[in-house]
Amino acid sequence: MDAPAPGGPGLFSAITADLQGALGRDTAQIRLLLKRSPAQAYARIVEIGREVGARYGIKLVVNFPKEGRIEETQMYGRRDLSLIIDYSRKRFPIDRSIIKARASEMLGDVMTEDAYMYENKEGVRVYTDSWKIDVLPHSFHVWTEFDPRVTAFCDWLMADAYGLRAKPA
Repeated sequence: MDAPAPGGPGLFSAITADLQGALGRDTAQIRLLLKRSPAQAYARIVEIGREVGARYGIKLVVNFPKEGRIEETQMYGRRDLSLIIDYSRKRFPIDRSIIKARASEMLGDVMTEDAYMYENKEGVRVYTDSWKIDVLPHSFHVWTEFDPRVTAFCDWLMADAYGLRAKPA
Protein backbone atom coordinates (compact mmCIF):
# COMPACT_ATOMS: atom_id res chain seq x y z
CA MET A 1 0.00 0.00 0.00
CA ASP A 2 1.11 3.55 -0.56
CA ALA A 3 2.29 6.00 2.09
CA PRO A 4 -0.46 8.04 3.70
CA ALA A 5 -1.12 11.58 2.64
CA PRO A 6 0.61 14.01 5.02
CA GLY A 7 -1.59 14.40 8.07
CA GLY A 8 -4.02 11.86 6.63
CA PRO A 9 -5.53 9.04 8.61
CA GLY A 10 -3.64 5.84 9.21
CA LEU A 11 -4.75 2.52 7.81
CA PHE A 12 -6.50 1.32 10.98
CA SER A 13 -8.46 4.60 11.04
CA ALA A 14 -9.42 4.17 7.40
CA ILE A 15 -10.47 0.54 7.86
CA THR A 16 -12.55 1.22 10.96
CA ALA A 17 -14.23 4.26 9.37
CA ASP A 18 -15.08 2.14 6.32
CA LEU A 19 -16.37 -0.68 8.54
CA GLN A 20 -18.46 1.67 10.66
CA GLY A 21 -20.00 3.17 7.52
CA ALA A 22 -20.77 -0.23 6.00
CA LEU A 23 -22.29 -1.54 9.22
CA GLY A 24 -24.20 1.71 9.70
CA ARG A 25 -25.79 1.38 6.26
CA ASP A 26 -27.05 -2.09 7.22
CA THR A 27 -28.11 -1.32 10.81
CA ALA A 28 -31.84 -1.50 10.07
CA GLN A 29 -31.46 -4.89 8.39
CA ILE A 30 -29.21 -6.16 11.19
CA ARG A 31 -31.68 -5.04 13.88
CA LEU A 32 -34.48 -6.87 12.06
CA LEU A 33 -32.32 -9.98 11.79
CA LEU A 34 -31.42 -9.74 15.50
CA LYS A 35 -35.12 -10.01 16.36
CA ARG A 36 -35.71 -12.95 14.01
CA SER A 37 -32.42 -14.81 14.17
CA PRO A 38 -29.33 -13.58 16.02
CA ALA A 39 -27.28 -16.16 14.11
CA GLN A 40 -28.30 -14.60 10.78
CA ALA A 41 -27.53 -11.13 12.14
CA TYR A 42 -24.09 -12.32 13.21
CA ALA A 43 -23.53 -13.91 9.79
CA ARG A 44 -24.39 -10.60 8.10
CA ILE A 45 -22.03 -8.66 10.39
CA VAL A 46 -19.24 -11.16 9.65
CA GLU A 47 -19.95 -10.85 5.92
CA ILE A 48 -19.71 -7.04 6.06
CA GLY A 49 -16.41 -7.31 7.96
CA ARG A 50 -15.10 -9.73 5.35
CA GLU A 51 -16.10 -7.37 2.50
CA VAL A 52 -14.45 -4.35 4.14
CA GLY A 53 -11.31 -6.30 4.98
CA ALA A 54 -11.02 -7.56 1.40
CA ARG A 55 -10.85 -3.96 0.18
CA TYR A 56 -7.66 -3.57 2.23
CA GLY A 57 -6.16 -6.99 1.57
CA ILE A 58 -6.73 -8.27 5.12
CA LYS A 59 -9.20 -10.47 6.96
CA LEU A 60 -11.34 -8.35 9.29
CA VAL A 61 -13.42 -10.00 12.00
CA VAL A 62 -16.00 -8.21 14.13
CA ASN A 63 -16.04 -9.96 17.51
CA PHE A 64 -18.63 -10.11 20.27
CA PRO A 65 -16.69 -11.50 23.24
CA LYS A 66 -19.35 -10.76 25.86
CA GLU A 67 -22.98 -11.74 25.95
CA GLY A 68 -25.33 -8.97 24.83
CA ARG A 69 -22.77 -6.98 22.85
CA ILE A 70 -24.32 -7.96 19.54
CA GLU A 71 -27.40 -5.96 20.62
CA GLU A 72 -25.30 -2.76 20.91
CA THR A 73 -25.50 -1.79 17.23
CA GLN A 74 -24.13 1.71 17.88
CA MET A 75 -20.80 0.12 18.87
CA TYR A 76 -20.34 -2.02 15.75
CA GLY A 77 -16.88 -1.39 14.33
CA ARG A 78 -15.87 0.66 17.38
CA ARG A 79 -14.46 -2.15 19.55
CA ASP A 80 -13.45 -5.81 19.58
CA LEU A 81 -11.90 -6.34 16.14
CA SER A 82 -9.41 -8.84 14.78
CA LEU A 83 -7.25 -7.85 11.82
CA ILE A 84 -5.47 -10.76 10.17
CA ILE A 85 -2.68 -9.40 8.01
CA ASP A 86 -0.81 -12.48 6.76
CA TYR A 87 -1.12 -15.95 8.32
CA SER A 88 2.34 -16.94 7.10
CA ARG A 89 4.20 -14.37 9.24
CA LYS A 90 5.81 -15.86 12.33
CA ARG A 91 8.18 -13.03 13.29
CA PHE A 92 7.81 -9.26 13.51
CA PRO A 93 9.91 -7.11 11.15
CA ILE A 94 10.82 -5.00 14.21
CA ASP A 95 11.90 -6.03 17.69
CA ARG A 96 9.10 -6.77 20.17
CA SER A 97 10.70 -4.32 22.60
CA ILE A 98 9.87 -1.49 20.16
CA ILE A 99 6.21 -2.52 20.10
CA LYS A 100 6.10 -2.63 23.90
CA ALA A 101 7.84 0.74 24.22
CA ARG A 102 5.49 2.39 21.71
CA ALA A 103 2.47 0.89 23.47
CA SER A 104 3.58 2.38 26.78
CA GLU A 105 4.41 5.71 25.14
CA MET A 106 1.18 5.99 23.15
CA LEU A 107 -1.31 4.34 25.52
CA GLY A 108 -0.04 5.55 28.86
CA ASP A 109 -0.55 3.39 31.93
CA VAL A 110 -0.56 -0.07 30.33
CA MET A 111 1.24 -3.31 31.00
CA THR A 112 3.09 -5.16 28.25
CA GLU A 113 4.47 -8.67 28.05
CA ASP A 114 5.76 -11.19 25.57
CA ALA A 115 2.98 -13.58 24.61
CA TYR A 116 2.37 -16.65 22.46
CA MET A 117 6.07 -17.54 22.57
CA TYR A 118 6.03 -21.12 21.25
CA GLU A 119 6.79 -23.01 18.03
CA ASN A 120 9.16 -20.24 16.88
CA LYS A 121 6.33 -17.71 17.12
CA GLU A 122 6.28 -14.44 18.98
CA GLY A 123 3.75 -11.93 20.18
CA VAL A 124 3.06 -9.03 22.51
CA ARG A 125 0.16 -8.45 24.86
CA VAL A 126 -0.70 -4.86 25.79
CA TYR A 127 -3.27 -4.62 28.56
CA THR A 128 -4.88 -2.93 31.53
CA ASP A 129 -7.21 -4.39 34.13
CA SER A 130 -10.16 -3.85 31.78
CA TRP A 131 -8.92 -4.44 28.21
CA LYS A 132 -6.16 -5.87 26.03
CA ILE A 133 -4.60 -5.80 22.59
CA ASP A 134 -2.92 -8.98 21.39
CA VAL A 135 -0.25 -8.28 18.76
CA LEU A 136 1.04 -11.21 16.72
CA PRO A 137 3.25 -11.16 13.63
CA HIS A 138 0.31 -12.20 11.44
CA SER A 139 -2.55 -10.34 13.17
CA PHE A 140 -3.71 -8.17 16.00
CA HIS A 141 -6.80 -8.33 18.14
CA VAL A 142 -8.22 -5.27 19.87
CA TRP A 143 -10.41 -6.10 22.86
CA THR A 144 -11.53 -2.60 23.83
CA GLU A 145 -13.26 0.49 22.47
CA PHE A 146 -11.23 2.53 20.01
CA ASP A 147 -10.49 5.83 21.72
CA PRO A 148 -8.02 8.24 20.06
CA ARG A 149 -5.00 6.68 21.82
CA VAL A 150 -5.96 3.10 20.90
CA THR A 151 -6.65 4.19 17.32
CA ALA A 152 -3.30 6.00 17.07
CA PHE A 153 -1.47 2.93 18.42
CA CYS A 154 -3.27 0.65 15.94
CA ASP A 155 -2.44 3.07 13.08
CA TRP A 156 1.20 2.89 14.21
CA LEU A 157 1.05 -0.94 14.33
CA MET A 158 -0.31 -1.13 10.78
CA ALA A 159 2.46 1.13 9.47
CA ASP A 160 5.46 0.11 11.54
CA ALA A 161 4.86 -3.46 12.73
CA TYR A 162 3.14 -4.65 9.53
CA GLY A 163 4.45 -2.21 6.90
CA LEU A 164 0.97 -1.26 5.65
CA ARG A 165 -0.15 2.29 4.97
CA ALA A 166 -3.37 3.98 3.92
CA LYS A 167 -3.68 5.05 0.33
CA PRO A 168 -3.96 8.82 -0.20
CA ALA A 169 -7.53 10.06 -0.66
